[in-house]
Amino acid sequence: MNATIGDVAARAGVSVATVSRALRGLPNVAGSTRERVLRAAAELDYVVNPNASRLAAGRNLTVAAVVPHMQGWYFQAVLAGAQSVLEGQGYDMLLYSLPTPAARERFLTLLPFRKRVDGVLLIDIPLTDPEQRMLAGLGTDIVSVGERGAHYPGVSIDNVSAGRTATEYLLDLGHRRVGLVGGLLEDPMRFRVGRDRREGWLRALQEHGVVPDPSWEFYGDFRLIDGVRGMDTLFSAHPDLTAVFCMSDEMAIGALRAIKERGLRCPEDVSVVGFDDHEVSSYMGLTTVSQPMHLLGRTAGEILLSLARGEDIGHYPRHLPTSLVVRETAAPLAQHPR
Repeated sequence: MNATIGDVAARAGVSVATVSRALRGLPNVAGSTRERVLRAAAELDYVVNPNASRLAAGRNLTVAAVVPHMQGWYFQAVLAGAQSVLEGQGYDMLLYSLPTPAARERFLTLLPFRKRVDGVLLIDIPLTDPEQRMLAGLGTDIVSVGERGAHYPGVSIDNVSAGRTATEYLLDLGHRRVGLVGGLLEDPMRFRVGRDRREGWLRALQEHGVVPDPSWEFYGDFRLIDGVRGMDTLFSAHPDLTAVFCMSDEMAIGALRAIKERGLRCPEDVSVVGFDDHEVSSYMGLTTVSQPMHLLGRTAGEILLSLARGEDIGHYPRHLPTSLVVRETAAPLAQHPR
């Protein structure tokens, strides 16, 4: 007959919950106690039963991760970061996708994660104040990534500051006609990313005394094809633009393609700065703003674990820094013959 977690607890002279914590490497177990539990488990040839361990600990050891959609390397990177922390502590992850306003409404009505998880990661899920209050009142630990909440902790980057950094770099190179290719400002899912990065672009221009023409702006999605369409639209209206800030690297790569198709060169004719530091960007020589996607997920996972343990989370950063990665797609205006 196989040994049970109760047998290990009896042999070690501790509670079942202590055995569960000791075998999963969780804190708040004395070293001598952990040693005694491990010895008892070895003597009894005990094999951990995940379900029994969860029940003994009084927790599900499961986290709900909620994302807008499954597409895109950004969400995959954030999820991988969170998973790298949670898996190490024995947690499973349930994934929920909310690609439309209707899906979000259904999720908030049904709350399918209730009684199934110990915590929730909201990854770029913008919610109204009443929606945030409702979730916070469920008694489940919640941490947000990207889109911040007023009623639960979160971690993000400063998109306004990052957008300003990208634009300032082009302005410091002497450019004054700096176009913008970005995400929708009035997004049906209420994402703030497009508005915040545009705000950074506007602030940088204003600080340098540049008044942008509305036709310097194009808004679509964050996909490669939108970069192509954006550049075609901008250059049709303003062939004198010498630089463009794209709100994602995928759009920037699309912009590079459109520039080439017009018989122009980058950076000799047009300078381009992207956003994200996509893994392909280094091969493209793309100058871009790097954001730490994996670290965002990892930090969110660590905050969630600290909440589960009842630990103070005041030392965790609320904003992670971004940085400008200078490569080959931006050059001083003096190099532009147009």
